[in-house]
Amino acid sequence: MSEFLADGVELFAGVCVRDYAQARPWYEALLGGPPSFLAHDTEAVWELAPHRWLVVEQRPERAGYAAQTVFVDDLDARVAAASARGVDPADRETYGDGVRKVVYRDADGNEIGFGGNPLADPPAE
Repeated sequence: MSEFLADGVELFAGVCVRDYAQARPWYEALLGGPPSFLAHDTEAVWELAPHRWLVVEQRPERAGYAAQTVFVDDLDARVAAASARGVDPADRETYGDGVRKVVYRDADGNEIGFGGNPLADPPAE
């Protein structure tokens, strides 16, 4: 393991938006709840897993350029839950090895993807 990945490292993945007040409810619906904390009046932070954070910040000059992917073990459940909250995927992909990715785009065009393992093969009959 590299020295960089030693204990104490926190990852903050940033997403810049034009209008924080508009973006925050969408991210709450996508991620399933309110932010873990508010850094300031126009920046919200969600802890996706221990030491892994998604930061949504109003920075209009940089809005729309984010491309974040989070690999999860419960992809189908997450997609269904987000859909139940009114947020549907913009795109779905399956790669040659069966790994799946579901892509969401916020109002600025930022891409938030969730990846998942291949679907299990059905049992042989």
